[in-house]
Amino acid sequence: MNKAQEKVLVATLCGIIITAAAGFAVQPTMAAGYTVDNMAQVTGVSQWDKLNVRKWPAGYSQKVGALKPGVHVWVERCIEVKNSADWCLVDRNGITGWVNSRFLTEVYDWDI
Repeated sequence: MNKAQEKVLVATLCGIIITAAAGFAVQPTMAAGYTVDNMAQVTGVSQWDKLNVRKWPAGYSQKVGALKPGVHVWVERCIEVKNSADWCLVDRNGITGWVNSRFLTEVYDWDI
């Protein structure tokens, strides 16, 4: 291995380490939350669109599913995020993840 190849290898390894560290640094912090344990309906989403369900309570987080407008979801809890929208942990037919709370309307009159 010559000197140029060593430099490329070291630079590549440094890049991998920095990328891995950044992945942990940008994980959203869990803000103070409140338990909901109630049904809600997906609202405020165009009929041709879907509400993305995220792994973490952040718009840049990995998408784990999508919900059609009007469907009902179980809301486990929500969190308040400073200078941002609140996020709620929802479940619908095995899809569990976080959605922006502004797209949920609590359902008061529901039967199981």
